[in-house]
Amino acid sequence: MSNVTSKQRIQDAPAFVLHSYPFRETSLVLEVFSRQHGRVPLVARGARRPRSALRGLLMNFQPLTLSWFGKHELRTLHSAEWQGGQPQLQGTALMCGFYLNELLLNLMARDDPHESLFDYYQQTLQRLAQEEDHAFTLRCFEKHMLQELGYALTLDSEAGSGKPIAPEKNYRYILERGAVAETDDATQGMPVSGKTLLDMAADDYRDTNSARQSKQLMRMLLDHHLAGKTLHTRELMRDLQKL
Repeated sequence: MSNVTSKQRIQDAPAFVLHSYPFRETSLVLEVFSRQHGRVPLVARGARRPRSALRGLLMNFQPLTLSWFGKHELRTLHSAEWQGGQPQLQGTALMCGFYLNELLLNLMARDDPHESLFDYYQQTLQRLAQEEDHAFTLRCFEKHMLQELGYALTLDSEAGSGKPIAPEKNYRYILERGAVAETDDATQGMPVSGKTLLDMAADDYRDTNSARQSKQLMRMLLDHHLAGKTLHTRELMRDLQKL
């Protein structure tokens, strides 16, 4: 099947709805994250009609299989089926889920597949539903998302020299470069301990200082890659200091 033909009709693709908004009188426009096709914009015609079969299906954070057709930028949803198995997110976990979606919408290019990121997103939704410490879950997702999108962090060796990071030393993390040893006259980058960098490499955020510094470092890195875009969920979560 040629690329053009396959672009025109996609059958039963595993996907999640990242965002939706009303379109014309009875339809919805969806931004979906599909495992094999990446981020795809779809129009769900008639989805807001009271008797539409799609009406209760197109929810955030629920695993779906979607079929669509069309070769233009905005494709047309043909059918959707709910796959189940994902507990409903509630309270803070729900807000964290919207934060993940907003990151993906702002940082992931359309029609660019990231199958392992899709799988990690699905696992992260499960963790948010089941685990108490959402901050750790968010840090893990942020790091893995940047890695999958080509912005990997170098956390276990010094920029330039390649020397292993020492847990007892202090460093500065410089955008687009990585960690350099702290010096008395250093002003560039963000101060961070070697232990924090190694804990981040291991996805281990139990240490209070590592949790605090990793949050600050991730904030700096994400702001850089977002290039001035505001994350509305982050504004809402500002009161929840632990996140």
